[in-house]
Amino acid sequence: MVKLRLKRCGRKQRAIYRIVAIDVRSRREGRDLRKVGFYDPIKNQTYLNVPLILYFLEKGAQPTGTVCD
Repeated sequence: MVKLRLKRCGRKQRAIYRIVAIDVRSRREGRDLRKVGFYDPIKNQTYLNVPLILYFLEKGAQPTGTVCD
């Protein structure tokens, strides 16, 4: 099963999160299937690749609660 979840990137005290499609059995920092966006909480920026997200949702991917918000 595939989920859309956040993957932590960036440096210490300056976290940036990538929104990725990843297998549920993988670790948070494990190998992702595809990068579908990013979220920067410091600058309050969000980028979403909507067609790619819709593709994964049609295939049965489940977004995590944080990604839904």
